[in-house]
Amino acid sequence: MSFKDVIWQPQEIERESMRQVAEFLLPLNLTPGEKAVVGRIIHTSGDPDLGAQVRFHPQAVVKGLEALQAGVDIYTDVTMLQAGINSRRLAELGGQVHCAVHSLEVVEEARERGITRSAVAMERFGNRLNGQVVAIGNAPTALFALMRMIKEGLQPALVVGMPVGFVGAAHSKELLSQMDVPNITLLGTRGGSPLAAATINALLYYK
Repeated sequence: MSFKDVIWQPQEIERESMRQVAEFLLPLNLTPGEKAVVGRIIHTSGDPDLGAQVRFHPQAVVKGLEALQAGVDIYTDVTMLQAGINSRRLAELGGQVHCAVHSLEVVEEARERGITRSAVAMERFGNRLNGQVVAIGNAPTALFALMRMIKEGLQPALVVGMPVGFVGAAHSKELLSQMDVPNITLLGTRGGSPLAAATINALLYYK
């Protein structure tokens, strides 16, 4: 084993990582804002192939940036995603992150109805989601519940839909990509809270 080529300096590691990520972005037809999002997704996942699977509504980046700069809140499906979003930066803009999956009322209702807590939490947020950013990184059921509310008239500023898994995840994201609501999604079974958080953080720091 040889250690002679190891890069130890944090700044140099960051520079070299972003240089390689930039090369993976070259074949993709993306706007600068979309490149910032996809770059963070690739950097977070270590998987260059994900870049071609990210889908953007035409107004996703513009509307998302407008909303965040205006100080809106972010609503998430799970606490892991809530923890991954840079709450300090969001607070500087005037917003905060919400997650209700562990609320006693949500837990009890989910048990009574026999559905996921994430879906119940999303339903309970209800009209509070109008004009806000919604990020889903784990539960397809939360995304299905959100899309049903959108069809009934709810209007979030941006939906980041990246649930992960083999039951409902791919289908939920395919449906989201076809909706006329600003959204960013990752097609297929891959996804997860780290990638949804990376997407939000890319927008929070975009200039």
